[in-house]
Amino acid sequence: MNDTVNRQILLVEKPTGKLGPEHFKLSKGGIPEPKDGEALLRVRYISLDAANRAWMHGATYRAAIEANTVMAGGGIAEVVSSKAPGLAAGDIVFGDTGWQDYAAVPAKHLSKMPRMEPMTHLLSVYGIAGLTAYFGLLDVGKPKAGETVVVSAAAGSVGSIVGQIAKIKGCHVVGIAGGKDKCHWLTSELGFDAAVDYKDGAVFKALRAAAPKGIDVYFDNVGGDILEACLAQMNNRGRIACCGAISQYDGVPSAHGPRGVPGLIVVKRLIMQGFIVMDYMDQRDRALAELQSWVKAGKLKVQEDIIAGLENTPGALIGLLAGENRGKRMVKL
Repeated sequence: MNDTVNRQILLVEKPTGKLGPEHFKLSKGGIPEPKDGEALLRVRYISLDAANRAWMHGATYRAAIEANTVMAGGGIAEVVSSKAPGLAAGDIVFGDTGWQDYAAVPAKHLSKMPRMEPMTHLLSVYGIAGLTAYFGLLDVGKPKAGETVVVSAAAGSVGSIVGQIAKIKGCHVVGIAGGKDKCHWLTSELGFDAAVDYKDGAVFKALRAAAPKGIDVYFDNVGGDILEACLAQMNNRGRIACCGAISQYDGVPSAHGPRGVPGLIVVKRLIMQGFIVMDYMDQRDRALAELQSWVKAGKLKVQEDIIAGLENTPGALIGLLAGENRGKRMVKL
């Protein structure tokens, strides 16, 4: 990394169809000077998430990303210098750094993180991915021992942790993922009881075989047709935790939304709840204590997909949207 140049990845055009490398460009500028209340950060790892693509569509729980600006994204960074109380050079923080080598960010928008090895765990199991899995499953899904839990995008950063926590809680766990290799990985390495390959096309039938007693908790990362297939197999008083809708983010979405809404929700007395992990940050210490204990005991395996080089960030996100990754994908600067 050049200590006098700030490399940045700009989103030069908002895609109307599938995201491609032509929508980004590498730019170089000067290193920013922090203002009062800000810290200058040297970015170490950039988090790649399906939500990055959703932000291009418009405002969500955060402002929309505009064309010809630095691509937004969370990252783990080291404080170079600080003009804010509570932060000093050498501190490790998490924040919306964007896709760049250096960023000047208001301290109030940064979370101070502990120093640990590997540092990458601060983005995966102890970061947004792990906390999303923990609170979405346990506080929204509320699984009980012996129940059947189904999770979509099960080989991804959140889904792979959701399934393992559900197993820890004594549930029958079914993962939905793309491809035989991913499905085999879920059952042979992560301990899922069964896995359904949505690329086979017969999701409903395969899901019925994998979850013969019906579904008590569905952790939804994809929406669309897979949500529809799960809705029809929910048990009475089942719970659906709506985390994301990957199927709607990139390219042309399904021609119809999930059918059976609200009919199935009414008849089966289902609870279907969306959530944002930021709503639970006041309970973060409780979650981290449990996550750390499970990792230490070997009950929770951490899978990270690390790609080197800022210039490779666009391709890494495009690949993530195509389902290339297993576990948490990030870019090392």
